[in-house]
Amino acid sequence: MAEKYPSDHDQIRPLTIPSPIAHSTPDEESDQTLRRRSFLDPKKRRCALWCCGFCGATVVLLGVIILILAFTVFRVKDPELTLNSLNIDSLLVPGIGSLDRPLSVNATLTADISIKNPNIASLRYHNSTTEFYYGGDVVGVAYAPNGNVRARRTVRMNVTVDVLAEKVLLDTNATGVVLTEGSVNMSSFTDISGRVNLLGIYKRDLDILLNCSFTLGILERSITDLNCADQVK
Repeated sequence: MAEKYPSDHDQIRPLTIPSPIAHSTPDEESDQTLRRRSFLDPKKRRCALWCCGFCGATVVLLGVIILILAFTVFRVKDPELTLNSLNIDSLLVPGIGSLDRPLSVNATLTADISIKNPNIASLRYHNSTTEFYYGGDVVGVAYAPNGNVRARRTVRMNVTVDVLAEKVLLDTNATGVVLTEGSVNMSSFTDISGRVNLLGIYKRDLDILLNCSFTLGILERSITDLNCADQVK
């Protein structure tokens, strides 16, 4: 029988090639063994744990420091608004007039006001007003310009107002008090709005209010019994 040789059209099947994974070379086997040993090495594992623990402790410590600073150094504190003094610049009492205007009195008062900023950032405040009252009616208004109070500093400013005491004395009860006691009880209200900006990170808008009561002595030309209370919103 004649031997049959494969023709050109017959497909020759290659021999089985060993898998590189199943049949590793000696160099690859040694690298894998070294990696297993390095992973299982207690010293290296201990070093990795120490590094992770140190990084975690650092993050926690930084968070605690930031939290402490936020509630101490970087906490926005309330500014203090104080009426240091209230003086009479001029007081005009022409005398007794008609029944409609039994007594004509005009007074010019100067209020010495200070703003204390206890924060580590500056305080910027807007234009402010100081209103003077008698019996719930406005008898005078003083205006103050805007400004800036540097960190942990105090700024003082003087505001002047003409008190139209004639409005007060149109009240017959007030006229009787002036003629007998020579003084009237009045009050003032100051409103200053501003903002504290801490490094551009935290901003707080503030309304500083100051309520005062005092006695205007017509005959003595003096201010007595000055009492004030401030409030920050």
